[in-house]
Amino acid sequence: MKLLAITSCPNGIAHTYMAAENLQKAADELGVDIKVETQGSIGVENEFSEQDIAEADGIIIAADKTVEKDRFSGKKLLVVGVQEGIRQPKQLINKVMSGDVPVYQGQADTKRANSQKKKDKENPIYRHLMNGVSYMIPFIVVGGLLIAIALSLGGQQTPEGIQIPEGSFWKTIESIGGASFTFMVPILAGFIAFSIADRPGLAPGIIGGYIAANGSFYNSEAGAGFLGGIIAGFLAGYVALWIKKLKVPKAVQPIMPIIIIPVFSALIVGLAFVFIIGGPVAQVFESLTSWLAGMQGTSSILLALILGAMISFDMGGPVNKVAFLFGSAMIGEGNYEIMGPIAAAIAIPPIGLGLATFLFKQKFQKTEIETGKASFTMGLFGITEGAIPFAAQDPLRVIPSIMVGSMAGSVIAMLGNVGDRVAHGGPIVGVLGAVDNVIMFFIAIIVGAIVTALMIKLIKKDVPDQLAPVGGEEDVYAEDATEQLSMDNQQTTTETADTEEPGARSLDEINKLTDITSPELIDIDLQGNTQDEVMDELIGKLDANGLLTSAQELKQKIIEREQESTTGIGMNIAIPHGKSNAVKRPSVVFGMKPDGVDWNSMDGTTAKLIFLIAVPEQAEGNAHLKILQMLSRKLMDENYREQLLQVQTKEEAYKLLQKVQ
Repeated sequence: MKLLAITSCPNGIAHTYMAAENLQKAADELGVDIKVETQGSIGVENEFSEQDIAEADGIIIAADKTVEKDRFSGKKLLVVGVQEGIRQPKQLINKVMSGDVPVYQGQADTKRANSQKKKDKENPIYRHLMNGVSYMIPFIVVGGLLIAIALSLGGQQTPEGIQIPEGSFWKTIESIGGASFTFMVPILAGFIAFSIADRPGLAPGIIGGYIAANGSFYNSEAGAGFLGGIIAGFLAGYVALWIKKLKVPKAVQPIMPIIIIPVFSALIVGLAFVFIIGGPVAQVFESLTSWLAGMQGTSSILLALILGAMISFDMGGPVNKVAFLFGSAMIGEGNYEIMGPIAAAIAIPPIGLGLATFLFKQKFQKTEIETGKASFTMGLFGITEGAIPFAAQDPLRVIPSIMVGSMAGSVIAMLGNVGDRVAHGGPIVGVLGAVDNVIMFFIAIIVGAIVTALMIKLIKKDVPDQLAPVGGEEDVYAEDATEQLSMDNQQTTTETADTEEPGARSLDEINKLTDITSPELIDIDLQGNTQDEVMDELIGKLDANGLLTSAQELKQKIIEREQESTTGIGMNIAIPHGKSNAVKRPSVVFGMKPDGVDWNSMDGTTAKLIFLIAVPEQAEGNAHLKILQMLSRKLMDENYREQLLQVQTKEEAYKLLQKVQ
């Protein structure tokens, strides 16, 4: 008999690993081969292979959150809560072995369902617009690159500029590129409508977009451009959706999506554009294009500043996409000098941050320095999202830094008349020949990246575990000169683990519990009679050892975590934890309450063994989650729990805690 099991709890920390440990122990006692996959906060561990699933006689899912089950189609599948995995592991295994569980027949793809839930939470207007943009961009890229290649390889200098001779091979390539551009607005409109009304909206959207792009339909010299395409897409989509919801006889229903909806939607949108919408929108778009084309001097600098700031503000988010769409649309109108500054700004955040991790290592965690290499590479290919990991860690300092860098690069590109014929950015488009004034393009990116790196050096704080060691001693780091002096006066480290200062190591170096605790952070006789009083005692230990800047701030974070769900995990154990800017270094306080304290534990037991984990808000990595895993697994050993409860001194407790690794 070979079984598989998955354990997962809402927070993905303690109960996930407690259930996994108990199922493994129960299987060993019963002589059953079992493999347990944990889906915790740290990610999926011990993941099943296709062979594991093929060979399995049954699967147990002990989870309190959604677990994707489609891969188990055709297998005996038992689904229970994580608490049953903790308390009744033998019963669960015996139930599967007896065959008293149903065979799973599969269901709708959970990932698709989750994706739909995410979509439902998004702003629908933005979602529909971005759907159209995502389908439109390949047409701009193909058109821009083909035209750029044709001009660079087949173009000849004339008084009117670079021209491709009529009838030449490269003229044909240019024509193919031009044909690709003609699809830009219809595709934008079509897939906006498709996002709103599904397939019935596609045809009227494309037709409406084509009419919007061709002013001849409404007696205008210029078309309504991308603005008209957006209006046509939304109009077609919502008209199609309205018709789709009409109640019609059953005999008519089969032809609704292929005849009725497309025909009537296309008619309504087409006529609306010809007689009402087209002319006014075309006039607005023509005025906008002329205004942008005529921007010179201070006005063009202002535009460059705005575009650079928008591109870097949310690194691929809605604000970024608005600026990007604007530049892309201008390519279709033949105005390449709007996309030029945008193309430079796109690359500056990831390249600038990658450069900063190389030049100013003291500003970053070790893991961030590694991320910087990937970020730099992503920037070369115009992927602004490479900057997101850094912004997520320290948004108040990183985002202003990349905005200033992108704005500087964007202005240089604008003043240097940099043009980009492709709806993309980064050095890659310069290498491919899609950029006019390519030297200024690269200068803009280089200067912008340097400005970003210097801004990081100026406003980002040094990371404590990247600074030079204090007084030549190993593994002790300080955030500033004041803290260094304090540590020199208060702490003398030795080479033994027993006297090493708690939390002196970075999160990446935590391999056991005693890496972030010490005898001074142990209290084997807590006096408090309530959860709140005990919490104050434990936090007081941290404060007394100079590990906090504000005890109240940390307490508030821990209380907020308790409100999500209790950290009383049962079996007389509680593991309260919190991340706060008030915490100087990651630390663990261990307290014992022999007669117990009510901690709202799921099994109703009082908490006698209490571990309080405190981690800095800006701490990089997930090592603190590993500590929770270590604790959860070790505390499942009943003999170990009894040994802890019997200790008489802090030193005895510390010696036992060394086994948690």
